[in-house]
Amino acid sequence: MAASNIVNMIDIRPFHIDDQERVIALWQELGLVTPNNDSSKDIQRKLKVNPELFLVAQRGDNIVASVMGGYEGHRGWINYLGVAPSCQRQGIASALMSRIEAELLAKGCPKINLQVRNTNASTIAFYIALGYFDDNVIGLGKRLIHDS
Repeated sequence: MAASNIVNMIDIRPFHIDDQERVIALWQELGLVTPNNDSSKDIQRKLKVNPELFLVAQRGDNIVASVMGGYEGHRGWINYLGVAPSCQRQGIASALMSRIEAELLAKGCPKINLQVRNTNASTIAFYIALGYFDDNVIGLGKRLIHDS
């Protein structure tokens, strides 16, 4: 089936709390969960700030993709973009990114940042194809809360 037909068969919508178990299972399947992150706590924190920027793609009863966007008034951020392996390369990630970019733009967001592990060449290529570029910066972080 052509990618455009697949994308037409999905419903992109805001996350609902009853999606949590299925979304976490998707993240685990995709390797998006790290030992330092408690996915349930990540979701609870997200639901307190811009919950409308947490989107899922659903086909029938299945959550097949997610993206968590954020905007604090200066920059937008993308986290937890992932598509179920059986649905990859069908335009779903691009459709999610298009939707989250539109949502962020509607909030006045001038630029989106995201982080990708430097070993993840296929994901880097995906974002470059969407017009993202290497800002030539080093991502630094400091954990304030240790969830694990």
